[in-house]
Amino acid sequence: MKKKLRTIFAWVLVSLFLQFGAYSFLENKVAKVLGPVAEAGPITERLEATIPGTDFENVQVSYAKDYLAYTENGTLKIFNLKKEKMVFEKKAPGNDNTMGVLNYQWLPDRDTLVYFYGKKNPNPVTYVTVPVDPVVPPVTTPPKSTVPLNPEDPNQKPDKQVEEEVKPKVQTKTVPKYGNPQITELYTLELPNSDEDTAPDDRFNQTINEFPAGGKIDEFVVSTSTNLIYLTIKNGSTERLMEIDVMKNVRTLNKTGETIDSMAASDRYGTLFITSKVGGTKQVISLGVGNRHTISKNANDRVIGVLDGKVYIGEVQNNVLVKIKSTEDRSEIKDNPSFQTEWEGSIPFNNVSTLIGSEGQIVIYSQQTANVITAGKLEEIPLLGDENYISDDGAELIQLKKSGTSTIVELKPLKD
Repeated sequence: MKKKLRTIFAWVLVSLFLQFGAYSFLENKVAKVLGPVAEAGPITERLEATIPGTDFENVQVSYAKDYLAYTENGTLKIFNLKKEKMVFEKKAPGNDNTMGVLNYQWLPDRDTLVYFYGKKNPNPVTYVTVPVDPVVPPVTTPPKSTVPLNPEDPNQKPDKQVEEEVKPKVQTKTVPKYGNPQITELYTLELPNSDEDTAPDDRFNQTINEFPAGGKIDEFVVSTSTNLIYLTIKNGSTERLMEIDVMKNVRTLNKTGETIDSMAASDRYGTLFITSKVGGTKQVISLGVGNRHTISKNANDRVIGVLDGKVYIGEVQNNVLVKIKSTEDRSEIKDNPSFQTEWEGSIPFNNVSTLIGSEGQIVIYSQQTANVITAGKLEEIPLLGDENYISDDGAELIQLKKSGTSTIVELKPLKD
C-alpha cells in the first residue's frame, strides 16, 4: 500500500512540474507579445557608404543605424546605407525653397521618420455671403380713409395704406474671409527592413492649421510613450511652443513674449521641460497637462535631457558647463524639487549638442570633440570627420568626409 502511495505521489509531483514548466513557457511567450523585452543595448553598426552630393544639412541616422536622413538644397533625402542607394526624396513644391520639408525626427524605437511639410495655400482668401442688418424705414401713420366705412356694406374695404404693414427686406453682401496662406502637413515615413526592396510608406497624418506661415521649426522633440510632439516655431521676433497629440489636438503652450532656449520631453509621462526666458527672468519650467511648475530659478540652469526617470539640468557659466544635476521625473511635478549632483567640472559649452544616451551616459559634443560623462566620470573623444554627428541613443558616431562631388559616410560605435 505504501509503495502505491509513493508511486502516486511521485506521479503527482511529475505532473505538477510539467504543468509549471508549460505555464511558464506560455507566460513568457505571452509576455513577449504583449510587452516585448527591450534590447540588451543600443544597435551599433560598422559600415561605410558613398553618397552623391556634398552639401548635407540636418543629418540624422535611423534607430537601426541603416538609413540616413538629410536635406540637400531644400530636398529631404533618405539613403539606405547598407544597399548604398537613395530610397526616398521629397522636394519643395514648385521652385519655392522656403516651403517643403520644414523639419524631421526619427522615432527612437523604430525606423520611422516624422516630418512637417509646408506649401502655399492656393485659396488663402475665400468669399462668403453674410446678412446685412436691414434698414427699417421710419414708421409713419398713413392717412385715414376719406371714405367713411358703411357697416352695412360687406363689399367696402379700408384704404390699402391702412391695411399694409411695413415689412423690411432681408439683404446680404459678399465679404472676403482670410485663411492661413500656408498649409502645413504632418507626415510619418515608415521604412522597411533595409535588406528589402519595398518602397517606404509615406503617410499623411493631419493638417496643422495653427502653424504660422513662414515659421521655422527650431526644436523638435517626440515622446513616443504618450504620442506627443513638441515644437518651437520662430517667426520673425515671435516664438511659439506647440504641442500636437495623436488625437490631432494642437495647443500653444508658451506665454506671450516667452522664448525657449532648450527643451526635452519625458519618455514616461510626456511632460515637457523647457529653459524659459520671459523678459529678464530665465528659469527651467515643466509643462504638464494644463499646469506649469518651476523646476529651477537659477538663471544659469538649462535643460539637457530626460531619460529613465531622471531630468538632467546643466549649470552653464560664461559658456562653460560646470555642473550637471538631476531630479526625479514624476507623474506629478512639484515646484522647486531637490537635485542630486551627477558631475562637476569644466566643458566648453558654445555651439554644442547635448543628449542623454540609452545607457544613461551624458553626451556633449561639438564638431571636434565628444565629451561623454558616465557615472560621474568624463571621457573626451576626438572627432575626425569633416562633419560629425552622434545618434540620439549616444551609441553611434556618424562621420562625413567630402570626396570630390560625393560624401563618404562612416558609421562606427562612439566608444570602441
